[in-house]
Amino acid sequence: MTTIGILALQGGIEEHQAHLNRLGIKHIVAVKKAGQLAACQGLILPGGESTAIGKTLRESPLLQAITGFAKQGKPVWGTCAGLILLAQNISGENNYLGLLQISVCRNGYGRQLDSFKTTAVIPEVSEQPLPLVFIRAPYISQIGPGVKVLLKLNQKIVAVKQKNIIATSFHPELTDDLSFHRYFLELVQTANDQKK
Repeated sequence: MTTIGILALQGGIEEHQAHLNRLGIKHIVAVKKAGQLAACQGLILPGGESTAIGKTLRESPLLQAITGFAKQGKPVWGTCAGLILLAQNISGENNYLGLLQISVCRNGYGRQLDSFKTTAVIPEVSEQPLPLVFIRAPYISQIGPGVKVLLKLNQKIVAVKQKNIIATSFHPELTDDLSFHRYFLELVQTANDQKK
């Protein structure tokens, strides 16, 4: 039985849950307390307001709990604000979790009015073009040696993987496509198999 946690402090929680349900995941934990992570094999950090989520994280035991969860090798996926929370370096501010060897520009694509949709092939995720939704999206300006680029768009890095951690500037949960959620669940399954 696979149990996936979704950080439930603020943001696009229900959309991720709906995609996981469509892929047959029935056990989903809306994570608001550190102790809830013990039941989870994977964790999604959804989009939302990174400053608000990050402030709450800093004031709770969740910050250390998520760090420990990732360092155990359990898969963590951050979308948009979640990517910012994972980054080691955030332009103009202190980091939050600092788990991902990247530098990120918040609102790299501008304000709400500069949000856009496009499509791209991400070979590691799917051979088919995937719909991509960017909303006040960050982009990754630099990566460390342990980080693999999954997608560059117009010379900007917008999806990466570092061991058990993945991060996307865009929002797969706001499309009908399940490919990225399926990819994340495959990482969770692989991590589970390695621990047996």
